[in-house]
Amino acid sequence: MSTTYTRPTVFQTKLFINNEFVDGVKKTTIPVINPATEEKITDIAEATERDVELAIDAAKAAYPKWHATSLRERSMLLYKLAELIERDFTTLVSLESLDNGKPIEGSEADIREVINNLRYFAGWADKVTGKTYASQTETLFYTRREPFGVVGLISPWNFPLLMCEWKFAPALAAGNCVVHKPSEETPLTILWLCRLFKEAGFPAGVYNCVPGYGPIAGETLARSHRVSKISFTGSTVVGRKIMEASSQTNLKKVTLELGGKTPVIVCPDGDLDMAVNLAWNAIMYNMGQCCIAGSRVFVHESIYQEFVNRLKAIESKVTIGCAFTGANHGPQVNQTQMNKILGYFDHAKNVEKLECIMGGERWGTKGYFIKPTVYINVDDNSKLAQEEIFGPVLCILKPWKTIEEVIERANNTKYGLAGVVITKNMSLSDKLVRELQAGTIFVNTYCIPQSFIPFGGYKESGFGRDNGEEAILEYTQVKAVYYQLDEPKL
Repeated sequence: MSTTYTRPTVFQTKLFINNEFVDGVKKTTIPVINPATEEKITDIAEATERDVELAIDAAKAAYPKWHATSLRERSMLLYKLAELIERDFTTLVSLESLDNGKPIEGSEADIREVINNLRYFAGWADKVTGKTYASQTETLFYTRREPFGVVGLISPWNFPLLMCEWKFAPALAAGNCVVHKPSEETPLTILWLCRLFKEAGFPAGVYNCVPGYGPIAGETLARSHRVSKISFTGSTVVGRKIMEASSQTNLKKVTLELGGKTPVIVCPDGDLDMAVNLAWNAIMYNMGQCCIAGSRVFVHESIYQEFVNRLKAIESKVTIGCAFTGANHGPQVNQTQMNKILGYFDHAKNVEKLECIMGGERWGTKGYFIKPTVYINVDDNSKLAQEEIFGPVLCILKPWKTIEEVIERANNTKYGLAGVVITKNMSLSDKLVRELQAGTIFVNTYCIPQSFIPFGGYKESGFGRDNGEEAILEYTQVKAVYYQLDEPKL
């Protein structure tokens, strides 16, 4: 690491409503825990129902002015915010690793992407356009794309600042005002961001942040008749509740980015060393706490044993521990998540009798650390192969023989967020790209989704898209206009 990172000081713990930091109405708090030590970092103000309603009040009052703000000014404010994040890069990286537990390298990558993505969407502020339609009559037909007004954003704990920015940047660029409920598990970088919104000069009420528990703050936001759209990233279980809340109230538009069970297909002609490293990184990145984690690996029978042998060698390169010690594998985000993974280990050992070639247990006695874990010869219908574990747990499924077989097996899941293909054969990769039922396919690579490429899922992985032009469209609605012209006269 070129920069030395140390544990940062937490400067802000209150709610952010109407450009002011305020205590919650009930003055209750939520403890924020360091997952590497299990010690409390701080307490933050808890947003309850009334706090969310006050944030909606502020956003609703701010909307007419923000909607009327020139497109250039909207763009310049977003650019300014990116500059301030870049200025505070070291602090934000440190806060992210302290709060979430991820290695410094991962936090650095996340904050760089925040800056890049924010600049990308700043460029979209003056490019949201409708269409004009050809007509042989005296009627002009055209469409306008207009913002919704007040939108609610609910972001997860695994990529706290990045997933937050994926939502607020296109929402604000399109002219909406925002009420954002970040995860109460990892709110610290987002509360720092609130300071930067004010410093950048955003009008009061344009962005409001209300950390709170999902069943209280999140549900209030999802059920509000004054919120016209919700964008949610999280579990499929909670996604269903968001949909239910929308259907029972004002039928607000919903974007959902939910769970995943990404297949990694290794073909016999693929670069084996690359395949091994890619498969490892696809599941161990962020300690497996990633919706596109490559948790199911399908290896051709001709290279199966060699693939397993080479994978075993990677274990020696893993250093587990606190981010500030330079470790490359951190803890799970909380005790609940750790215990959930340990439950899968117990099931694998005592019920399914799976063959574990590494890991399968907790690391140490302090902190929520799980050893990188690999099971081999796993049946497609195993609980571990079908359910989203959200941890550093790799299932290498039974070998495959034919391409038709592996396509059918890879699609044997309720999820459809991503897929990975490793082959040098373009015809083969093209067939797999076409046949795999997923919203994103990586061929001979695996990476964080990019700002200019739409990201979202098929099947129970959700609908709607983050990133790219599609994200801007998600935060606008279409108005059709019929304009009767006068009879032309000379």
